[in-house]
Amino acid sequence: MNQSIQFPDVEQWNDDLRAVCFPALMGGFQVNCAMSAVSLTSRFGGETPAEWLALFRQHRWDLEEEIEPLIAEGQDDDQGWFWLS
Repeated sequence: MNQSIQFPDVEQWNDDLRAVCFPALMGGFQVNCAMSAVSLTSRFGGETPAEWLALFRQHRWDLEEEIEPLIAEGQDDDQGWFWLS
């Protein structure tokens, strides 16, 4: 695990993005991360924001490990967000 990237246990559903959004801290700066409802459903199932949040929490450790290299390599989108697909 990359110790320079930390993930506070804070996540929320964002209706506008239709995604679970969560922060990461890298070198003292906060970056925005997200996983869409489509991706969550494809991987784990779920049909509602409450279910997607619960599934995200259930798989948090693996998802954080998966997004770490994206953050470390600067693979954000044009809005500065890091997305799991």
